[in-house]
Amino acid sequence: MVWWQLVLLSALLVSLMFGYVLLFGAPYLPTTKAQIDAALRLAGLPKGGILIDLGCGDGRILIAAAEAGYMAVGYELNPLLFAICWLRTRRLRTKIKLIYGDFWHAKWPAADAVYVFLLGRLMDKLERKIRAEGLSQIKIVSFAFRFNDLEPLASDHGVYLYKLED
Repeated sequence: MVWWQLVLLSALLVSLMFGYVLLFGAPYLPTTKAQIDAALRLAGLPKGGILIDLGCGDGRILIAAAEAGYMAVGYELNPLLFAICWLRTRRLRTKIKLIYGDFWHAKWPAADAVYVFLLGRLMDKLERKIRAEGLSQIKIVSFAFRFNDLEPLASDHGVYLYKLED
């Protein structure tokens, strides 16, 4: 194989890794420091609380949660982002559990809050998943996208806080 074929093949593989996750969630978009701070503030986790990050990307939320004294569980479906996240979070492994896979088909651990960046068309599906998991009392912190039939309890820097009614 010549060099340009390797470059083309590599570009195709990276495009596939980032593109196919759109079927399950949202594109990778790095979270800013202000959004991370807003998300953790809105989640209002208790000391030692547990945060689940659905589509943890490069691990920014997981790292911030762990450094703030919380436990964090992250799901990531993109193999390249999973590898990056694994490398970035390895020093905090006692506070972070990283799972490669599709959070839609996983049994979630007990947690105090969920952080998510999903496309709007998937927010109702997320509500059904949370109810099916028996986690209707969990706080939901959503960046950018809102639930269709729920009003946020609070918002800050484009991050919305929800809690489902039973």
